[in-house]
Amino acid sequence: MNLGCLSQDTPSHPVPGLAAAPRPPVLLVKALFLFLLTVTVFLSTLTPKFYFALTVTSSFISGLIFVFEWWHFRKYGTSFIEQVSVSHLRPLIGGAENSPPAAASFSAGESEASRQNMPECKVWRNPLNLFRGAEYSRYMWVTGKEPLTYYDMNLSAQDHQNFFTCDTDALRPSDTVMQKAWRERNPQARIKAAYQALELNNDCATAYVLLAEEEATTIVDAEKYFKQALKAGEMIYRKSQNCHSQSPQHEAQLRRDTNVLVYVKRRLAMCARKLGRIREAVKMMRDLMKEFPLLSMLNIHENLLEALLELQAYADVQAVLAKYDDISLPKSAAICYTAALLKARAVSERFSPETASKRGLSTAEINAVEAIHRAVEFNPHVPKYLLEMKSLVLPPEHILKRGDSEAVAYAFFHLQHWKRIEGALNLLHCTWEGTFRMIPYPLEKGHLFYPYPSCTETADRELLPTFHEVSVYPQKELPFFIHFTAGLCSFSAMLALLTHQFPELMVVFAKAVSIVSWPIKSPELSMKSFILALLVKIEGERR
Repeated sequence: MNLGCLSQDTPSHPVPGLAAAPRPPVLLVKALFLFLLTVTVFLSTLTPKFYFALTVTSSFISGLIFVFEWWHFRKYGTSFIEQVSVSHLRPLIGGAENSPPAAASFSAGESEASRQNMPECKVWRNPLNLFRGAEYSRYMWVTGKEPLTYYDMNLSAQDHQNFFTCDTDALRPSDTVMQKAWRERNPQARIKAAYQALELNNDCATAYVLLAEEEATTIVDAEKYFKQALKAGEMIYRKSQNCHSQSPQHEAQLRRDTNVLVYVKRRLAMCARKLGRIREAVKMMRDLMKEFPLLSMLNIHENLLEALLELQAYADVQAVLAKYDDISLPKSAAICYTAALLKARAVSERFSPETASKRGLSTAEINAVEAIHRAVEFNPHVPKYLLEMKSLVLPPEHILKRGDSEAVAYAFFHLQHWKRIEGALNLLHCTWEGTFRMIPYPLEKGHLFYPYPSCTETADRELLPTFHEVSVYPQKELPFFIHFTAGLCSFSAMLALLTHQFPELMVVFAKAVSIVSWPIKSPELSMKSFILALLVKIEGERR
């Protein structure tokens, strides 16, 4: 038998008890060789125009990503790439399974009281909210901008349904119509329903309330509607008082009629305040607080504080603060900053930062500075509006305490009171930033109040109009991807500029980088010789 006809590649019979050795991936190496050879030929034939177009395109795309990241961060406060990574990519790679559930963040021995002590982002009704028809609508007619957000108006609709409706509305046709009116989204539909309710019952107080809020285009017209609502509301309230103990339904009706009466009287006092009848407004507010002392959660005292400041009755303002600036009662920017204003009034006229730095602060000045620090810690957004470092917008119908919405509402009504006291804004300007040295980590630990809530920015963006730049505290650092895309855009632009100015040199540089980037140990070996040496080695091992 001719053994020469047998090829060396003919496999021998396997030896019993020994495993066959695996064949080296010769075809894979050959395919890799062809691919790298093709890439090498392609790169060697590229012209300087290609490298210039490549760098310009890379710079343009990274610039677009950078601009979009910056816009998303300014509008929503987060990085879009990070948000997508957390919400979409993490579940795909199993990150959500490894994260502990939210309920597990509290240990077994932790009491329920510790959860209640954590501050919550609760939205409150603005005590000094404007009239929709006479103020908000007039602003929209003049500027063409919508001053109220859908979220804010939806909260107001829920408030109206809670205040002005009850289970016995089905017994009176006019109240049934008004119950539907408060749920309407279209203002014209609400106004039409109010007139329908008045046709059924000329003494429907809630119908007059709706017309005063939304149809009246001046404060004078709104006051006329509220006076009609007061007349009808007092009559219905007396009837409800006489029969409220007959059944639970009558008790619910009495609560509803009480809410209507208190709302109408409060708005009448605000109309008198806006029309310049300050003393009349103060008297109406005091009478309302005496008649319904249990309704302090409506914060009528904040309306009274603003009216007394307009009268410059500072002794009466101090008396109101002594009653409501208590540790057991919820605080507000109106209370904290009004207390700071009264203490600043005693020293602001003679205050000078140069003199104070030489002789030190007196006791009265220390008290004033501490009061300002206390107010700034409660709401750090207010000073920028009082010092006119940020532009004001119309306050929303709901506010978030310690948030930017509360700061806008407070400064909108109280800026004039700070300007009236000589030197008060100067004292605020010199001292308010010192608050932040006492609370270097406001989200973790406060000084006189709870740590600053981290959810205010999201809620304020829902309450304030889109054309207003929401104030953020504490200032957030720029996300990593903004820095990354900015650096990538700058680097690509620099390469494009160099390629345009020195095309031949940059082509040589690009080819040198592509050769160096291959994993070749010996510098004198080219890519082709490296692959050939690899093939020879594999063939030798097979033999």
